[in-house]
Amino acid sequence: MTASNPSHKQYQALRRFFVDGLPAEQVAEESGYAVSTVYSLVRDFKAKLARGGDPFFKEPDMGRPKLDHGEEINRLVVSYRKKYLSVPEIKAALDAQGISVSESYIHALLVSEGFARLPRRENVVRNDIRLRNKAADCAALKSERINNGPDNGEERFSSQLAGILLFLPIIRSYGIDRLINESDYPETSAISRLSSILSFLALKLSDIERYSMDDAWCMDRGMGLFAGLNVLPKTAWFSSYSSSVTRRMNVSFLHSLRKLWDECGLLSDTVNLDFTAIPYWGDGDPFENNWSGKRAKALASLQAVLAQDPDSGLLCYSDTTIRHENESDVVLEFLDFYHSDPKISPNLKYLVFDSRFTTYQNLDKLNKLGLKFITIQRKSQKLEEKISGIPGDCWKKVRVPRDNGKGRTIAAFESVTGLKDYTGNVRQVFIKGAGKITPAVIITNDFDIPLEELIRKYARRWLVEKDISEQIHFFHLNRNCSGIVVKVDFDLVMTLLAHNLYRLFAQDIDGYSHCEAKTLFNKFILNADEITVSQSEVTVKLKRKRTLPLTLENHAGYRDLTYPWLLDKPLIISSANFT
Repeated sequence: MTASNPSHKQYQALRRFFVDGLPAEQVAEESGYAVSTVYSLVRDFKAKLARGGDPFFKEPDMGRPKLDHGEEINRLVVSYRKKYLSVPEIKAALDAQGISVSESYIHALLVSEGFARLPRRENVVRNDIRLRNKAADCAALKSERINNGPDNGEERFSSQLAGILLFLPIIRSYGIDRLINESDYPETSAISRLSSILSFLALKLSDIERYSMDDAWCMDRGMGLFAGLNVLPKTAWFSSYSSSVTRRMNVSFLHSLRKLWDECGLLSDTVNLDFTAIPYWGDGDPFENNWSGKRAKALASLQAVLAQDPDSGLLCYSDTTIRHENESDVVLEFLDFYHSDPKISPNLKYLVFDSRFTTYQNLDKLNKLGLKFITIQRKSQKLEEKISGIPGDCWKKVRVPRDNGKGRTIAAFESVTGLKDYTGNVRQVFIKGAGKITPAVIITNDFDIPLEELIRKYARRWLVEKDISEQIHFFHLNRNCSGIVVKVDFDLVMTLLAHNLYRLFAQDIDGYSHCEAKTLFNKFILNADEITVSQSEVTVKLKRKRTLPLTLENHAGYRDLTYPWLLDKPLIISSANFT
C-alpha cells in the first residue's frame, strides 16, 4: 500500500521494523529512507510513546509554524501601539519584561489587528510620547546584577538607547570606573557603587529630562547593561540614593577626577569661571533669588559655579552651596580646592571670569598669591568718560585668531590704571568691534602677555557660558525638582561627568570636536541596536547611519578592553544588516 502522507510513510516503516522484525537496512531500502533516518524514527517513536499521545496520522501544517504567544502578550503589544510606540520600541519594552518575541511577529500581529504603519517622527515627538505614556502598565524586572553564567547561555535583546554603550570604552580606558570604585559614594548589597553611579550617568547621557517625570528607562535593557544591571532602577531609587550623598563625597570625587584630567594632560594653565542659577520650581522655596540669564529675571534658585578648561572643554569643578554673602569668595574657595592635593602639580596660572564674579579686594589677594587674572572692569561714569576721550587715531587694529584657523579684526587701546582696594596698578585694555557698541574694558595683572593673546584668552571665557547653556538644554540643568541642596549638588557632579564624557568622545572623532552634546547624541548615540550577551563577549549591532563608519573606526582601538561590571567581557560594536 502506497503511503498517502509523510506520517503514513513513517507508520509503515516503523511497522515493518517493530511488528515484522525486519532489519533497519531492509526497511530503509523498501521505504526509500536512509538507514540513519530509520534509526532516528525509531528513537523519536520511543520518546513519543514515553510522553503519551497518538504519534500517527497527523496532517502536518504547511509553511512556517504559527506563533501563539498568548492573549496577554498580544494585549500588551496592542496596548503599546495604542500609545504610538513603534515596533522596535515595543520589542525593547517586551524584552525588558523577559518576553522574547520577534519584530516580525509584532508587525504581523499589528497588521492583523488593523494598525497602519506609524509616520516618521522627530526625536522631540518621540520624547513627548514617552513622557506622556510613562510606561505605567509595564511590569519591569527588579534591578539586579547581570548574570551570564554557564546555565544562562546566550541572551539576546533589543534596545532603543543603548548607543550609550559607546561611552564604556572611554570610562574604562581613562580609569573612571576605578575612581568610582575608590570613591566614598554609597552602595547596597543589590547594586554596587559603580553600578549606582553608572545608572545616573546612563540617564544623563541619554537626554532624560527629569527623573521624577518618567521611568520608561526601566523598559530598556541596553541602558541597564551600561551599568552592569539587567535594567536600571526606578525613579524612587534615584531619589533615595541621592539623599544619602554628602557634599564631602562630591568634593572628594571631583578631586579624583581633576587629578585624572591633570595626569592625562587635559588641563591647561587657564581656568574659566562663571555662575549659573539652577531654578527651583517647588512650593515654599527655601532659596535666595538669583539672576537667570535664560529667563532674564531673578528666580528662586540655587547659585552654582562651574570651572572649565578652555583648551579641552572639560569641566573640572562645581559647587551649589553658594549664598549671596559668600559668592565673592568663591574664587578663593576654588583655589583651596585646586591646591589642596599635594600630589597634583599646580600648573594653574590664569583665572578668567566676568566683572561680577568677585571683588577688587579678592583681585588683590590673587595678585599677591602670584596668580594672573583676566576680567572685565565694572562700568562707571568715570570709565565711560575715559572711553569717550580716547582719540580715534590711538586705537590699534588687532587680529584675534580663532580655534578654527579664522580670525577677527578688532580695535584696541591700552593703558594702566589703579583700582579701589587693590595694591598697585593693573593693565587696562579697551576693545571694540564694528559699529557703535560701547567698548568692553579688560583688566589684568599680566603686563607681559601679548595683546592678541590676552584678548583671545578672555574671548574664550564665553566657552564656559556656552557649556552652561548646554547644561541647561541637553542635560536639563534648569529642571531641578528637588529642594535639597545636596541632591542638586550631586546631580550637578553627574552632569559635569556626563559633559566631560561627551567632550572626550568628540575628541576621538575627527571633525566633530567642536560639536555640542546634543549634536553628538543625535548623530552617534541615538541608535537602536540588537545586543547579544554570550559566554565570551557582548556584541552590539548598531543600525546603519551616516556616521556609523566613524563610530566603528573609533571603537576599533578599544576592542581589547574588558569590563569588570560586564563579567570581564569585551564589548564588540558592529553594524546591523538593517537601518
